[in-house]
This record gives sequence, C-alpha cells and structure tokens, in this order.
Amino acid sequence: MLIKTRGIVFRSIKYSESSVIVDIFTEERGMRSYLVPGVRRKNARISPGLLQVMSLVDMVVYEKSEKGLNRIREIKSAVVYQSLPFEVHKSAVGLFIAEVARKSIREPEENPRLFEFLFRTFQFLDQTALPISNLHLHFLLELSFHLGFVPGGAWSDETPYFDLQEGLFASSKAASHQYLDTVTSQVLYQLLRCDYAQCHEVRIGRQMRQDLLEKLLAFYRYHIDNFPEINAHNILKTVLS
Repeated sequence: MLIKTRGIVFRSIKYSESSVIVDIFTEERGMRSYLVPGVRRKNARISPGLLQVMSLVDMVVYEKSEKGLNRIREIKSAVVYQSLPFEVHKSAVGLFIAEVARKSIREPEENPRLFEFLFRTFQFLDQTALPISNLHLHFLLELSFHLGFVPGGAWSDETPYFDLQEGLFASSKAASHQYLDTVTSQVLYQLLRCDYAQCHEVRIGRQMRQDLLEKLLAFYRYHIDNFPEINAHNILKTVLS
C-alpha cells in the first residue's frame, strides 16, 4: 500500500556500504523506520541531504506493516531551512529536540497533534530571530503535555515546590521525593505560562538553566518507563554556556 505523508527525520544510521536506515516520525503512521538502499552511492536516486536529522519532508512510502523496515518511493523537502543547519546554537537545540522526541515517542500509531507541534517547533527554530537560550526548556514542557504528564497545579506562596515524581506543585517536601527549589519552581511555572515567542523573556541564569535542564530530564525519567540517556544535552549545555 502506498501512503503519502509528511515526515520529520529523527535519526539516520549506516546500514551497509551504501544504504542507511532512517527513523522518521510521520504524520500518517507515527514513528517508522525506512531502509534506503544506495543512498551513499554517487548519483543516488535519493539525496542524502534529505535524510539529515531534523529534515522536514514530503514522502510517498510503501506501508506494509507496523513493524519492520519499510521503503520510500518518493521524498522531497517540505520545508527548506534557511538558518537551522548553519547556525551552531540553533543546530544544537534542534538536535536535542530530535533526540528527546525520538526517545520519548513510543506509540507506532499516528498522532496528528504531536506531529504538528514538532513540525512547527522546527519551523519556528529555523525562522526565529529571537534569543533561543530557553527554547529547549520550553520544548520539554510542551512535549510533556502531548505525552500526557505535563506539570500540574500552579506555583504560589502556598505551593512553592515542584515535585518531580508527582509532577505537581506542592506545599511541602517529602523526604523521599525530588523537588525543585522555590526559585526554580517559580521559573518553571513562568515557562509553562508562555509560548515559544515569549520564553526568552523568562530570566534564567546560566547555572539555573543547566540545573533545570537536568531536572526536567529527571522528570521525564520518572514519567517514561526506561527513558534512555540523552546525549545531545551535553553539547547543548556547552554551546549555550
């Protein structure tokens, strides 16, 4: 069966001397892996550039099952990036977003709202001229909404601590749980209440930004079974410092 769909390339790995396997989050079928033969040869039918991580593509694909490798019949750019692949800060944020999304999305079926959110995130990152130092933090919070464990409650003088395990703002700290301190909890709440175009307005120092990133990844580990290590955040911390 042939399916026409948009896709976001999350990973491309060498399969043989001339072939690659690409993990693509598709609008019509969710997360899929595709075998692309001969792409590493000279005069390949499919340009390797289309299979780079973060690429936004239009595809016609052979769909045979939910499991195993499928094949691509046609592929072209859905969006031609103007800055994302060429600016170090944007590339670091984009690679982090792609890795977190790939390791967070477990369901094979389509999820149009999640797809649209991710597609728009990469478009915004490419097009924005605003500061992006907080964008990855805001992304983690937005993605948690789509994955079903967005932080609940509200920061206040009565609930000044964010409980990472419960995912709620709390009035006190239990000894067995991990929390954000009151200042960081307030910053988290400010990020929750803004959008991408405003998140740079939340004032966060470099050390707090790094600490909050680590705590949000811990938050993901509490709420996603067997959530693996994220490698891109080490590069991200270096670039954004």
